[in-house]
Amino acid sequence: MKKTYESPMITPLHSGLMNKFGTRRNFEPMTHIDGVAVKDLLATFGSPLFAFSERSIRETYRDAVRAFTTRYPKVQFAWSYKTNYLNAICQVFHSEGAWGEVVSGMEYQKALQNGVPPSRIIFNGPDKTNDELRMAVENQSPIHIDHLDELYRLIEIARALGKRPQVAIRVNMDTGVYPIWDRFGFNYENGSAWDAINKIILTDTLDLMGLHCHIGTFMLSTNAYAIATAKMCELARSLQAKHGKKIAYIDMGGGFASKNTLKGSYMPGADTSPSFDDYAEAICTAMLNAGFEADALPLLVLETGRALIDEAGYLLGSVLANKRLSDGRRATILDFGVNVLFTAFWYDHDVYPAQAFGAHAEESVVYGPLCMNIDVIRDNVSLPPLQAGEQLVVCRVGAYNITQSMQFISMRPAVVLIDEQGKPHLIKKRETLQTIEMDEAMPSYLMPKPN
Repeated sequence: MKKTYESPMITPLHSGLMNKFGTRRNFEPMTHIDGVAVKDLLATFGSPLFAFSERSIRETYRDAVRAFTTRYPKVQFAWSYKTNYLNAICQVFHSEGAWGEVVSGMEYQKALQNGVPPSRIIFNGPDKTNDELRMAVENQSPIHIDHLDELYRLIEIARALGKRPQVAIRVNMDTGVYPIWDRFGFNYENGSAWDAINKIILTDTLDLMGLHCHIGTFMLSTNAYAIATAKMCELARSLQAKHGKKIAYIDMGGGFASKNTLKGSYMPGADTSPSFDDYAEAICTAMLNAGFEADALPLLVLETGRALIDEAGYLLGSVLANKRLSDGRRATILDFGVNVLFTAFWYDHDVYPAQAFGAHAEESVVYGPLCMNIDVIRDNVSLPPLQAGEQLVVCRVGAYNITQSMQFISMRPAVVLIDEQGKPHLIKKRETLQTIEMDEAMPSYLMPKPN
């Protein structure tokens, strides 16, 4: 029988990673975030724009809680305010059960205004004024002591107020990852941690409730957490043996890596960063094997920030222009720079066009609009030719970019939160000249003359 005719089909082979069919482009456009069109968001709220996915925040937080609570019976997360202290973002975490972890009086006030009970606000950091310490003592918030000068001031304040503050000490240690983070707290190996503990116990003015450590940032070694946890538990058990004092909680801090790719990494972060299960296995196993009695297990407190919020954040923007550099490379200029995408100095962020594009892609440099040579979003990324006015999306920008952004040359963008029903909500307005100048003052002799 005659075979049925089929018309010929031509399938283009795109540049990119090799596969059995040839070379193909290894990315697709990102046209929507949680069902909301990127172009609609930019049309409504302006370009550039930060967007956060509430669904992603909640799913990531619940995954972290699951990983730890299935391995250890007493776990409490405390949201790290410095990572992203927009009130709406903080409230999402608090509604999921997270306490607040703050490192300044400003953050402490924000946590109070967000309705966090003072007893669930952990006050960290090396810079606590006497007024801030008094406020924390009056509110019975746990205070984590960073250095001896703070310890002495706190003892003096406690006696003056007739209060017995609940405190912990921050401990730093050798975990096999170098350089050691020994700037904060008291060192485990040289005995300064014991010096602080003895002063607290024997002066009998403060109530030592916990031990706290934070071994680093973007930590890719789960074994470092296992070592740190074992040392913290040993310190807690030795404290009980020496002074008869049981520790109520051990705070292992944060530092968990997100799925971003660090600059210079051979493999993408999605393949190399440990999961919450990996971190939980290392920490919880060390806690359970430390020799605590079943009815005296300390509460495990975790202050992770980056790994909980990075995935939920996006930066949307528009192409201003294209050009060819002197070496022939294509350069694309965007309407946002490193003043609002500070993490571009650390990560090779994933960048996606927000509209359909053709087969061709080439290695490009992506710049911001700032008049400074270091304003580079990506120094080498495969992208299709993008025309002026087209949009793109930078992924995993939820951590630190809001809190570390600068007003420099251009206004900081608005921020929206996309709720679980796919509705965007404005949670921070775009800056204006008025908001930038509202705290300025002009001496009368410099007042501009009317035209």
